[in-house]
Amino acid sequence: MATYNDTGKFKKMLLEFMAEPDPLFSMLKRFTQHLMQMEAEAKVGAEKGKHSSERKTCFSGTRVRRFNTRLGTMSVLVSKLRNGGYIPFFVTEKKRSEQALIQVIQETFINGVSTRKIERVAQSLGIENLSASQVSEINKGLDEQIAVFRTRTLDAEYPILWIDAMYEKIRDGNRVVSMAILIGKGVNSREYVKFLQ
Repeated sequence: MATYNDTGKFKKMLLEFMAEPDPLFSMLKRFTQHLMQMEAEAKVGAEKGKHSSERKTCFSGTRVRRFNTRLGTMSVLVSKLRNGGYIPFFVTEKKRSEQALIQVIQETFINGVSTRKIERVAQSLGIENLSASQVSEINKGLDEQIAVFRTRTLDAEYPILWIDAMYEKIRDGNRVVSMAILIGKGVNSREYVKFLQ
């Protein structure tokens, strides 16, 4: 692994990055690879290829993994360990960002953007592996949420009700029409008692 105290090596590395089509993306990929190597070596208890009395397990090859980042999709080599396994430090953050991406996709879909347009926007942001069919699959989660909401059990009594309506454009057959959507907000008996107290 390169040591950044060596000015000559550091300059050479910078020149290599400058020759890349996307220098910042190349730096991120190299930096991520080095961080993963350091993390895996700490878990093993020894540097790769070196003997140590503190070794807890051994390296057992690598696997290629693709990760979506804000700069684009990158492929990295993740170390495999004989015992205990190794999950890179940024996988948890990736899961969070994936959840945020799912929420954005669903919100965009709700606002009337087609799955093909969402796919094109994702590609323009550097997310390569998001197809229109995957967008449709993600949006199936909305149907499940709606089904849970519509079939939930309601209290027998609501002392206070607020009813209002708002108009929205909806698709009815082959045309778009303006339709009133009723909105109801109820206060159940438990909340009503708290309110009186």
